Amino acid sequence: MSTTPPVLAAELAQAWADIQRHHPELPDLAAPESLIGESSSACGAELSFERLLHEAVHGIAAARGVRDTSRAGRYHNRRFLAIAEEMGLDHADEPHPSSGFSLVTLNPEAKRRYRATIERLQRALKAHTAATASDTKRTFRGPAARHGSSGGGVRVKAVCDCGRNVRVVPSVLAQAPIVCGGCGKPFRIPEALGATG
Repeated sequence: MSTTPPVLAAELAQAWADIQRHHPELPDLAAPESLIGESSSACGAELSFERLLHEAVHGIAAARGVRDTSRAGRYHNRRFLAIAEEMGLDHADEPHPSSGFSLVTLNPEAKRRYRATIERLQRALKAHTAATASDTKRTFRGPAARHGSSGGGVRVKAVCDCGRNVRVVPSVLAQAPIVCGGCGKPFRIPEALGATG
C-alpha cells in the first residue's frame, strides 16, 4: 500500500462514499486532502473515521440549510447534535462551555455499521503517519492541507501589546508564538474575543 497523501485522500473519499450510502443527502466531499494534516480546533480530534463522520454532520447540516455552529464555527449547537445522533454519534448530556456538542463519539451501532470502513481508514492513516513521521524534510503544504473543512480554518483576531493585530487559526497560534515585527512581543487571542468569537 502506498503511503502518499493522494492514496490517503482516496481512502478518505471512499470512507465518505460509505457514509453517503447510509445518508444519501450528504454532499460529495470536495477535497479529501483538506482533512489530512492539522486537526480541527473546533472538533478537538485528530483525523479518524469519527472525525470524518463529524464533518459529514456539517455536510448534511449545510445541505439542509441548518446553522449547526456559532462563535465562528467553534460552538456546536443542539441542531448539530440532532444530526449527529441521526448519523450514529453520541455526546454527553451537557455541552462543553466553549465547543458545545463538538466532541461526539461513535455509538455501538455505528461502529458495527462502519467496521470495515473504520479498519480500512485506520490502516491508511497508520501508514500515512509512519511515512510522514520519517520525512525530515520541511515542506509547506498550504492552508487547505493543514485545516479541516469546518472550524479548523476559522481565523480569529490576535493582538499584541502595541495594538497591531492579525487573523490566525487558534490551533496554529497554540503550536508556537507568532511574534509582532513592530514590538517583538507575541500575538495573543484576548479572552473577551475568544469567548465571544
